[in-house]
Amino acid sequence: MGERASKPETEASPLVVYDAHPDRYRHWKLTFEGPVATLALGIDEEGGIRPGYKLKLNSYDLGVDIELHDALQRIRFEHPEAKSVVNTSSRNRIFYSRANILMLGLSSHAWKVNFCKFTNETRNGIEDASRSSGLKFLAACNGTTAGGGYELALACDEILLIDDRSSAVSLPEVPLLGVLPGTGGLTRVTDKRHVRRDHADIFCTLTEGVRAPRAKEWRLIDDSAKPQQFADRVQARALALAAQSDRPDDTKGVALTPLARGIADNEYAYEYVTAAIDARTRTATLTVRAPAAPEPEWLDAIVTRGAKWWPLAMARELDDAILMLRTNHLDIGTWIVRTEGNADHVLACDAALTKHAQHWFVRETIGMLRRTLARLDVTSRTLFALIDNGSCFAGTLLELALAADRQYMLALPDDSAPPRIALSEMNFGAYPAVHGKSRIAARFYAEEEPVAAARATVGSALDAAEAQALGLVTAAPDELDWDDEVRIAIEERASLSPDALTGMEANLRFGPGETMETRVFGRLSAWQNWIFIRPNAIGEAGALKIFGTGNKAKFNWDRV
Repeated sequence: MGERASKPETEASPLVVYDAHPDRYRHWKLTFEGPVATLALGIDEEGGIRPGYKLKLNSYDLGVDIELHDALQRIRFEHPEAKSVVNTSSRNRIFYSRANILMLGLSSHAWKVNFCKFTNETRNGIEDASRSSGLKFLAACNGTTAGGGYELALACDEILLIDDRSSAVSLPEVPLLGVLPGTGGLTRVTDKRHVRRDHADIFCTLTEGVRAPRAKEWRLIDDSAKPQQFADRVQARALALAAQSDRPDDTKGVALTPLARGIADNEYAYEYVTAAIDARTRTATLTVRAPAAPEPEWLDAIVTRGAKWWPLAMARELDDAILMLRTNHLDIGTWIVRTEGNADHVLACDAALTKHAQHWFVRETIGMLRRTLARLDVTSRTLFALIDNGSCFAGTLLELALAADRQYMLALPDDSAPPRIALSEMNFGAYPAVHGKSRIAARFYAEEEPVAAARATVGSALDAAEAQALGLVTAAPDELDWDDEVRIAIEERASLSPDALTGMEANLRFGPGETMETRVFGRLSAWQNWIFIRPNAIGEAGALKIFGTGNKAKFNWDRV
């Protein structure tokens, strides 16, 4: 591991970190009043995460979404009394504009795709909170709502648009920029809001968008209000949404203390997670550790542990490590997943998660684990799980292996204390992947017999032969073949086209069946990836390049 880690996007690009706190927000203001949290956007034009552009007209970049992601986490964990969230703008006549076009024009293709992916994950997190956390979201569109701003509104449970005869909702990417709404716009318009296809066709080709009366008729919004009544309508709807929530009243939240992340040339190190980078082989080894001692079993002690409780602490660290690797180390194409520690400690935590799953803090922790594992599902890196001496792929940690593209498990005789895996009830529905099924169910295409056979082993520790017989691992080499088989698999992977692997892995991971989330990420990986690099978008006369210059894009009119 002596080689220097791969560089971020360019030599001049600073390391991107995902740290934020409300005291340091440059773009959002988070306030609370009774059961309603309000997130008001007021973009600092000079606050771009990279130099070279201004964030005009409440347009956003990755830094804006890092703050939004942090704010949503704060609401979930630190403010259980919040039952609904109002997304609005602190500026008059503009709610939330598109992704910043100058930023997109200056960015590499990889930066654009990673930006869109993180933004999608944040929007998906809003919908996850609505489904699973008792939080409901209202988009209070108090002005023009365009592109990514409308996509944020689409992620909310309800959309209320001010009817001031000028404000509109729009997805203008096709006519203005020659690209697609990259954060789920087309998919949510049809799959979620059920906008009729012909109406959606007109809507997505109108630069000026659609104003309140027609927007409501076409299901692009839920309701509208005149300027004089808008604030009262927002308050009434926010309280009505809050009344649907089962989040507790008058309960103290759990502070999300800053992560202790050590950064070296070739490593990110946390208490329970290490990401070690080998630039020579273009691999990163993600090692996740079990708690060193038993964690508390009872609710009062679990809540007292707060952000230090192992399931939450580990999930936050793993989530951060995934983002750090994904954003800053593009050429590290294979991630090797390992675990270490005492499986009994993990299984005891799983028992507590199962027993107290309806408690708000435990529920939010399960949600954090679910979203972190889902981030692995959509990460365009090869994932190989290595189950060998000292491994601890048990229960929740076994999900890491099940999320991987392949699982290699070392086969040893019983008298050599072979590595073992273990399932818990948490493997059977607590952490659905982006396709909506548990990873066990998806592995066997929901066939009853193999899923039932796996579930029957809950409480048992399985060696390599047993795990392979159940179909839970890809291969089980013995100690004579282990090193060579693993080495050859990793070297072979490194020799293949990264583009082809991204497409192949996404196709295989996202099945069987489709959900709105798989459609969003599948389109991001395919259509948007392709369109973003075509000359009609980014050529010298492409729509994305010449936007704002007063010139007209020059298209190649061939359909391909």
